[in-house]
Amino acid sequence: MSTSALLEPSATPALAVQPTIPTRHRWSVSEFQRMGETGFFDPESRLELIEGELFEMAPIGTFHASIVDILNRQFGRALEDSALVRIQNPIVLGGHTEPQPDLTLLRVRSYFEEHPHAEDVLLLVEVSDSTVQYDREIKLPLYARHAIPEVWLVIVPQRCIEVYRIPQPEYGDYQTRLHAREGVLAPVLLPRVEIRLDELFIY
Repeated sequence: MSTSALLEPSATPALAVQPTIPTRHRWSVSEFQRMGETGFFDPESRLELIEGELFEMAPIGTFHASIVDILNRQFGRALEDSALVRIQNPIVLGGHTEPQPDLTLLRVRSYFEEHPHAEDVLLLVEVSDSTVQYDREIKLPLYARHAIPEVWLVIVPQRCIEVYRIPQPEYGDYQTRLHAREGVLAPVLLPRVEIRLDELFIY
């Protein structure tokens, strides 16, 4: 007559494993700039650092480029020496953000040692064609949080400019919003620098 062994549960306690969650690295502006200087990025890539994350910028289309060209020409004519015009160059907003707006009007000073900061910006312009949602939902609140005094979103498909003034940094929003389709438009901090919209929306 055969007998079977009685199986008893193991007395060895289960190994306690503390659950872990992978963490996302938040890049700093200094790290981002260092990687660019050392050739870490593809020279052809167009990257922005937004709140510690890298974003690849959309390719620049012909309408987008032409709008920037016209704005550059109009501002260049009107500004004389009252401000500097910068096209698609970086600004530094805190320790983890370095966007590249399409156009900025800056206070006149030397920028050899560092990129402009929020306090240097008189007007910031983004040309929005395929990037309208990204510009409204990501970049505009970012600019408000850093107290950029005035932002223009040029909405290419609708032939209009959304004007945002009086930043409210605590809310990430602007107190005043305007829509301009015709006539002339001037920045609040540069009231004599007028942009003719009939020369801008010629397409």
